[in-house]
Amino acid sequence: MAEDFVAGIAIGKATVKDLRTFKELEQSHRHDYHLFFLQEKGTISIEIDFQKYKIKPSSVIYIHPNQVHRMVGAVVNVTASSWAINNENLNPEYLKLLEDLTPAKPLSLKKETFSIVSEAVSLCIKLSERKHEKLYRSLLKDSCNTLVALIASQYLAQSKSTDTLSRFEIITKAFKAILERNFTTAKKPAEYAQSLNISTPYLNECVNNATGHSVSYHIQQRIILEAKRLLYHSDRSVKEIAGELGYEDYPYFSRLFAKVTGMTPLTFRNKNLD
Repeated sequence: MAEDFVAGIAIGKATVKDLRTFKELEQSHRHDYHLFFLQEKGTISIEIDFQKYKIKPSSVIYIHPNQVHRMVGAVVNVTASSWAINNENLNPEYLKLLEDLTPAKPLSLKKETFSIVSEAVSLCIKLSERKHEKLYRSLLKDSCNTLVALIASQYLAQSKSTDTLSRFEIITKAFKAILERNFTTAKKPAEYAQSLNISTPYLNECVNNATGHSVSYHIQQRIILEAKRLLYHSDRSVKEIAGELGYEDYPYFSRLFAKVTGMTPLTFRNKNLD
């Protein structure tokens, strides 16, 4: 798939009988595209943003470009299809849906749904091989977007309808969307309350009611998640990472990281690189 991805889209299927070491995929990494796996046979273990998941047959998983992930353990008797698409080729409407779905856990598909998705993937793979077609690029782009829509639709079916959300949940969802865009620059609950044109106490009441945690907790968790990603995935120094996340006071950032995770940034990096 890597060779095919030059156009910003790739679709493929792989069957692995027995591969004990998958060195490239065992290393923590992240991509600049949206990645989907359809597990057809066998079970694989994958770690996404430091959470381990087992991907079983007839299930699908979506990995956002920002998410750090890696394969864990042996790959035996596995058949999986996968497709990848970057923001440039992704339908803008689907991009917004995928942002709302992140982070996404593995989703088990019903037998009929799995059959339809599997058939769609097989057709899209055949289309991707017809490079002589005059409208090949359009065929590839549209077919991959169809797969994205199919999977996003399944995730949406499992989530709560916007029409049934409470006022607290609507405000919390809006807060999280703003947080995702601004966590490196906005560190105070009051800044998010101002963006939503509500008071800070009311924002805290909404978020606490919907999630069981305060606004400050969510801000810290999002910052620390990105810090973990950078510590694990990049070779930047802790001081550089602190600066990238909006902390000129490097010692303060280190104390915050230790408070939230129970270990220093360097301890976390060394522990996860061993």
